Amino acid sequence: MSIEAAIREMVDEDAEQVIAIWHASGVARPWNDPVRDLAFARRNPHSTVLVAHLSDRIVATAMVGEDGHRGWVYYVAADPKHQGGGYGRAMMHATEKWLTDRGVWKVQLLVREDNTSVKQFYEHLGYRDTKSVCFQKVIEPVDS
Repeated sequence: MSIEAAIREMVDEDAEQVIAIWHASGVARPWNDPVRDLAFARRNPHSTVLVAHLSDRIVATAMVGEDGHRGWVYYVAADPKHQGGGYGRAMMHATEKWLTDRGVWKVQLLVREDNTSVKQFYEHLGYRDTKSVCFQKVIEPVDS
């Protein structure tokens, strides 16, 4: 493990690098506007986006928030040039700390069914499949 990066909450100037990592690592999806997702996550103290940086370069990200009942983690991603260096594990540790510092005792995340390598990563960190089905309904159209 080669963790040399410092982890902090992102600032406005990080947005371009964060979005680039989301696209390069494959966590971005066409139906999710990353600019809107970043703004929404950073609008109040219940959520944020954490970044790991080496000097002036962002190498990993994680979006974390709490809904009053449990914590949620999204957009855990490492720059492909830095994958395998322990940054995903470090980001998950940072999200868990962010949540426990706020009194949250349970964390959830969503993994796409066919993403077996990521499932194994989270299982190795102690996460378990809850055998739940996640339903979704878009109640407000996204501006085109």
